Amino acid sequence: MTEKTDIFVFGSNLAGRHGAGAALYALKKHGAVLFQGEGLQGRSYGIPTKDHQIRTLHLDNIRKHVEEFKEFARLHDDLTFYVTPIGCGLAGYKREQIRPMFEDMPCNCRFAETWDDADG
Repeated sequence: MTEKTDIFVFGSNLAGRHGAGAALYALKKHGAVLFQGEGLQGRSYGIPTKDHQIRTLHLDNIRKHVEEFKEFARLHDDLTFYVTPIGCGLAGYKREQIRPMFEDMPCNCRFAETWDDADG
């Protein structure tokens, strides 16, 4: 990743409490903003997988947020998005439940290497 145009995409909660996992990494290394739960934040982009009370969102709700992200990425083709396995850590979903949501992602999006890690 280069620092100017590469965006780290992470699973977030709607409260914007970036306290663990990829969200904490985004906060410390990629400019994520505390209490902003969704969207572009510095050199990162949060896709909600948990609600304001830090409860896991239903897959249909996550899919809606993924669709919003993909539309954002299409409109910002000057940026490259590195998509982490959102929802596959603290939210508890399996990669095979989440990855199909990204099948039609724009060409300026890439899966992060962590998608190849074994499911826990």
